[in-house]
Order: sequence, then C-alpha cells, then structure tokens
Amino acid sequence: MSRDLGETEAKAPLRLPGLSEIRRSCQRLWERGELLRALFCGATDPFAVPLPRISSRTLLDRFGEVQDWSRSLAATAREGASFRIEWRTVAHRQLGQQRLPGAVIFDDANACLRFLGREKSSARFLGAARKAVGAFPELEAWILERPLELFDCQEELDALLTVLRHFRESSPDGRYLRQLEIPGVDTKFVEGRKALLSALLDRILPRARIRHEHSGARGFAARYGLADKPALLRFRLLDPALFVGGYSDLGVRVSEFSANPLPVRRVFVVENEINGLALPNMPASLVIFGSGYAVDRLFAVSWLSEVEIFYWGDLDTHGFAILDRLRSGFPQVGSFLMDRETLLSCRTLWVEEPAPFDGELTRLHPSEQEAYRTLREHVRGGRGVRLEQERIPFGRVLKALEKISGQ
Repeated sequence: MSRDLGETEAKAPLRLPGLSEIRRSCQRLWERGELLRALFCGATDPFAVPLPRISSRTLLDRFGEVQDWSRSLAATAREGASFRIEWRTVAHRQLGQQRLPGAVIFDDANACLRFLGREKSSARFLGAARKAVGAFPELEAWILERPLELFDCQEELDALLTVLRHFRESSPDGRYLRQLEIPGVDTKFVEGRKALLSALLDRILPRARIRHEHSGARGFAARYGLADKPALLRFRLLDPALFVGGYSDLGVRVSEFSANPLPVRRVFVVENEINGLALPNMPASLVIFGSGYAVDRLFAVSWLSEVEIFYWGDLDTHGFAILDRLRSGFPQVGSFLMDRETLLSCRTLWVEEPAPFDGELTRLHPSEQEAYRTLREHVRGGRGVRLEQERIPFGRVLKALEKISGQ
C-alpha cells in the first residue's frame, strides 16, 4: 500500500556522541602514545575531545533529544567520570541562547588514563621509564618516541637492562650469541627480542661499536660484533674426475669455497634443486644451487671471474632480476632457456606470478630483454605469468646443455 503523502515519516534516532565515542577518542590518544608520552614528561596540559556542533535545523527539530544528551553528559561529568564539560553558547533565531557541550576536557594525562582504566598500569610504566633512564640516560629519546614499546616490555625491563649492560661493558669479540654469559639471562631471551634490543643498543653503544651496514634480525649478530651463522654454499661437481674424497655434492662455507678454487672451466647456477641434481656429467664443470637474490654471496668468490658462468632460473620477472644482479658481479654470465622463444613455446605450462618485479634491468642481453618485456606485458592487476624452470621439458634442457658444451 502506498504511503499517504501527508503521513509524517518517523524520525531516526539522533546520533550524538556518548561515553563509548568519547572512550574511542581517548583510545586513539593511547594508541598514538600521546598519553604515556605526556605522563613521562610530567606534562600538565589538558586533553580535549571535541564534540560535534549541532546545526540550527537539528537543534530546532530535535531540541528535546539534544537537551537530554546535554544533561546526560553533564550528569556523568558530575559523577566523577574523570572529565569536565566545556560549554559553548549558541544564539538560535527561534530558541534564543542555548548552552551546549562543546568539548570533553581531561585535565591531564592521568585523568584520561583513569577514564580508560589504565591508570595503574601506566603508573608502572612511569616507574619502568624512570628506571631505564636512570640506568641509561640515552634511552630517554627512545621512550619519548616509542612509549608503547616500553609499556609492552616493562615486565622484562630488568633482563633487558642486564643485556644492555653486558654489551656496553664487554665486547663480544666475535663469539656466537649462544656463547655469551649474561648473568641471569638466557641467550634465547636475546634471540627472541632482536628487533627491540637493536633499537636500544643503537642508543647506548658508541657509534664505533656498531656496523651500520648490517640491519634487521638477520644482521643482528654482525651489527654488534658477534659471530654470525656462516653462509653455506651447496655445489655439485659434474665431473667425476674432480670429486672431493669421493664426494660429488657438498655444502661448504662461502669463505672456504672462495679460498680453495676448484679446477673447473664452467659453472652453472641453477635455482631449482631437482634440476641441479638432474644435470648430466660434464667435464671440468660444477653446478651451484642458487638461492634467489642471495646470489650476492657469490661476489666474494673471486676465482669465479675466471670461469664461464651460466645462469638458469625461472622465466619470470624475478628470475631476470636475479640474472641482472648476478651479472653486476660477473659480467661474463650467460643464461640458457631464458629467452622469448622458450617462454612462448611453453605457454600452456605458465602459472601465475603473484608479485612481479617492475624495475628496469640494464644488464640483460637482447633475447633476455625480449622475454622480460613479454612477461611485463602480461602483468594485470599486480599479477603476471611465469614459466617455472622445472616445467620445461627435460629434453629441451639437454639440448641447451649440448649447445653450451659444444661452444
């Protein structure tokens, strides 16, 4: 049935901010660290939560609801809700002068914290902050920048300070982290808090004690003078005459691989493990099992500059980016099965590349550039296509190797 045109439509409830909305505004202050920062600084400035202005039309049409809202806020403030109301006077043409809530005012950070129910935990934070600065004055700036981080780790503060004292008072001298003897602290505690400890150590250690070229959890040991887990390089000798003590497939430290050149003329770098294992025997040759962008570690192996190198990776944008990076250290690097003809002939074997590389690669050869351009042309919505190297028929692989060995 159609509604009569003269029928008055029921008004929707007027939405005006109550305690829950005020609490959300205070929570945002907490999440930005503003409340803890003010507490730590001893600031006495008030915190204001602005309330929306009521339009003249709304005030006229919903006068009763606005009055109820004003009375409710005023009553809550009187009942000790940690805040007071800042009023403003509005001149209304029909209603005259009206006194409306303009903002909720918390006299200081403590009042806001009390409203959020965080007064006691924040008092403990303040004690922890003073203790940290008492031990290491350099940490004051860190606390001001990241007060919530200290709040979250305050129960562990004693252990953290013990670790910081150990690092400042004694040099690791190239020992492994697990070798450190820190009174009352298991080194697993350090291993699980590398990001936090790195932020603190950067503040309290002399600049000369920090190797700034290393960063992140992986670079923690090297950054602060500890011995790092050695990088291992796995390779397989393709010439039985060169087996080492009867072994053909070995994993050694990169430093040892660099210091002990092998009598080979040709080196393959292959990303897929099974493909590396399947390569046939070839005279004076070996295959290195690649590790994606970690090919940089090969740059430390100077004798590789004197041999032929062939790279075989996935036919995708990142595969070409890795090839380009490898060539930055070894310009003589060739590739095989990384060309447009191979890519297009195996179109039915393509799969999705979730996050394609989109940079310019300046070290690719013309046939590689063609394949790279073709891949980039297929990028749609942040996704592209790829031909994984293990999907290429192995007969095609053998033909490519025959061509290389015949050169």
